[in-house]
Amino acid sequence: MPETYADVLVGRQDETRRLDALLASTREGHGGALVLRGEPGIGKSALLRHVAETATGFTVMRASGAEFETELAFAALHQLLLPVSAALTALPVPHRKALEIAFGLDSGTPDPFLVGVASLGLLVETVREGPLLCVVDDAQWLDQASAKVLAFLARRVSAESIALVFAVREPSQLPELDGLPSHSLPGLGEPEARALLATAVRAPLDEPVCDQILAEARGNPLALVELPRTAGLAGMAGGFAPPGSVPGMIEQSFRSRLELLPPEARLLVTLAAADPTGDPGLLWRAAELLDIDAPIAAQAAPMVEFGTRIRFSHPLARSAAYHAAPPDERRKAHEALAAVTDPVADPDRKAWHRAQASAGPDEQVAAELEASATRARERGGVAAAAAFLQRSAELTLGPAQRAERILAAVQAKLSVGHFDTAAELLTTVRTDDPSQEARADLLRGRLSFVRRRGDQGPMVHLLSAAARLAVTDPPRSRECCLDAVEMGLLLGGLDEVVEAARKLQPGEPTSGTDTVLSGLISLVGEGHRAAGEILGPIVADTDHEVWSKRPSLGFMLATELWNFTSLHGIAARAVTAGRETGSFHALPIGLAMQATATAHSGAFGASMELISEEEAIADATGAAPLVYPRLHLAALRGRRQEAVELFTSVDRRMSLSVQWATAVLNNGLADYPAALDAARQAVEFGAVGTAGLALPELVEAAVRCGETETAATALAVLQERTRAGGHAWGLGVEACARALVTEDESSYQEAVSLLDDSALVVYRARAHLLYGEWLRRRGRRRDARSALRQAHEPLADLGLEAFAERAAGELRATGAQARSRTAKASDQLTMQEVHIARLVADGATSKEVAAKLFLSPRTVDAHLRNIFRKLGLTSRRQLRDMPDMR
Repeated sequence: MPETYADVLVGRQDETRRLDALLASTREGHGGALVLRGEPGIGKSALLRHVAETATGFTVMRASGAEFETELAFAALHQLLLPVSAALTALPVPHRKALEIAFGLDSGTPDPFLVGVASLGLLVETVREGPLLCVVDDAQWLDQASAKVLAFLARRVSAESIALVFAVREPSQLPELDGLPSHSLPGLGEPEARALLATAVRAPLDEPVCDQILAEARGNPLALVELPRTAGLAGMAGGFAPPGSVPGMIEQSFRSRLELLPPEARLLVTLAAADPTGDPGLLWRAAELLDIDAPIAAQAAPMVEFGTRIRFSHPLARSAAYHAAPPDERRKAHEALAAVTDPVADPDRKAWHRAQASAGPDEQVAAELEASATRARERGGVAAAAAFLQRSAELTLGPAQRAERILAAVQAKLSVGHFDTAAELLTTVRTDDPSQEARADLLRGRLSFVRRRGDQGPMVHLLSAAARLAVTDPPRSRECCLDAVEMGLLLGGLDEVVEAARKLQPGEPTSGTDTVLSGLISLVGEGHRAAGEILGPIVADTDHEVWSKRPSLGFMLATELWNFTSLHGIAARAVTAGRETGSFHALPIGLAMQATATAHSGAFGASMELISEEEAIADATGAAPLVYPRLHLAALRGRRQEAVELFTSVDRRMSLSVQWATAVLNNGLADYPAALDAARQAVEFGAVGTAGLALPELVEAAVRCGETETAATALAVLQERTRAGGHAWGLGVEACARALVTEDESSYQEAVSLLDDSALVVYRARAHLLYGEWLRRRGRRRDARSALRQAHEPLADLGLEAFAERAAGELRATGAQARSRTAKASDQLTMQEVHIARLVADGATSKEVAAKLFLSPRTVDAHLRNIFRKLGLTSRRQLRDMPDMR
């Protein structure tokens, strides 16, 4: 009988064909990934063994997740890349350093992007010697840092001779691999199950006994092998284990076999199960400490292969061996492993073993775990830090220190999305310290925000924290107030939050936080004129430290005050700060803001480049891309089908931005009733930033629909907002809206004059369009032609297609001809292709582009071939000579 069913692969023809096709495609330079999913024992590991054995000519690299290593950042990635680590010297210095830091070979904080790009570079260097196969078993137990990098790699090998095959136990909570090609393994059909059973059991079987085994195993190959092994023929003749889950029966089978081992062999197996590294040197040293005669004990444990690496016959065998051992035996194993683990080379694993060996509170071990959490966080292993801190809190006896560690663990758990665990931990906080109570409230508020559920909104928790800190730490109290108000802007309920914050407001602002908080309170209570006096100067100061902490709030307020210079300045500063810190949270926000501001200035190519970079980061980190810059760009470009498809695909939480974008799109298309309906909805909600931008769209659509009262009311609201800021952008837009309502020609001329700035070209062109339309309707055809040409040419050149076509139609109505728009290169390219083309046009090499967009150089070259084909080019030099690509 085989040691496991893996030696007999039955009934998996479809799966083997798919794996063979992946290998064939990879040999031809078209790599890919496949995720095999299924219950324990269903055959995933057997298929991994098959693909590894049939990958002739491939370099095969292996890794496996381990139940006991999910807390150690980059553990699985290190395991996979260790055989090719000599090629690190071929990588650029920043990439090499990022991997060395991630693997604990150097100190510092690794750039999460560089770790992914460096790992890809290492595989690309390896593939120079021939095709490469990466096999990852038990992926459900991957540490989060490794899972993200491996998913990143799997999405970027299509142009390389690299294949990745994962095995994931279901059910699984591993979102990182979602979206990759996958295949769920069904149970074997009855003919295949009978064939495998006949291979596993050589003795004759009565038909009723055979039927019983087949019914119990439910098509699970490992169960078909293990159930007869455990029960024996005598047991099978009389019936065996009562019905239960197949994985449970398989694990019980392994446990039953463990019970037959001699005590020393069983302890050795427990020791091997407690050390997922599979390092034989470590195991033998630990065995020696426990007075185990390792060579003799190893011969009595057939479920474990004691070779150059310690391997179990099946992952369930490891799990069964560990969990079947009595608690004191597991602690003894961890204690021995801790004693032989190098405290310098691997301090975190040593601390973790010591923690598992602790039966009760132990401050020394708790402190070591806290130090491990700090190191893990510095390496980017936030999930590991959370696990270390949670266990550290469990081992802490002192109430104050315990509360501190629980709060730190909650913060880390929130950072990695473990919301349920964070909520449960928060219920265990016991403290009389106002500062700790306030931190707990802040964490409750953050948890409420990310979960978007609960009777109390996040603002309530933030305000509670502010009240607790009002006496002991007034500045921090006001920070909490501002956080609550900012959240009120995003979620609604702003009036109630401001009323509560007003009670904690200082008499005279002493900091940027105080000033912004006072301004927002004035905005809600007294209106834009009073708020403008307070907020105007600080919003104009784009270098103020308050915007480094809250760039999104600054961006919204700059929009609300119609300050175009600050809109660009705050966004640009956020991008610079994000690049300098390598923050995969801050940089995408900055890029999205800058892309939006750039779109409003008409630089659509640059906006597409910024959007592409933000989406590349989102893809690399597994985050959802920020869609609002795409909405702004689509609205201004005016391509109906493309825009409507985007508008209908976005989350309902973006409905206000969609309504504004719909209003702009339909005003451009001269579908004024649709524009009126959308603009009215955007304005009625009153969101800071969005409602202000929608007001001029509402005025234009209402005037065209003959709803003069609606237009006049919207104009009055717009005037209050734009005059509070006093900036050319807002005053020019307001003058144009006023001209529409009053039909005063001097207001049109005032608008054009105020918007005479290169950054405001979109708004100036739209003002010329409205002025030209007004002139034509009054029969002043010559004047109308002049204004309409001043509208059409920039609108067409910039790519505002709907507004340009509207201007062209008006020109034709005056008897003039509008020049045809010259097609831009970017019209034929995707956003990512525009980004690549612009980078190459600026002189970037394929490697440099690949590093920026987290791609392989061959993938960049493939994109370039598509770009050349679409544009009719043959060289990079020709791309550099295209003006609209620079």
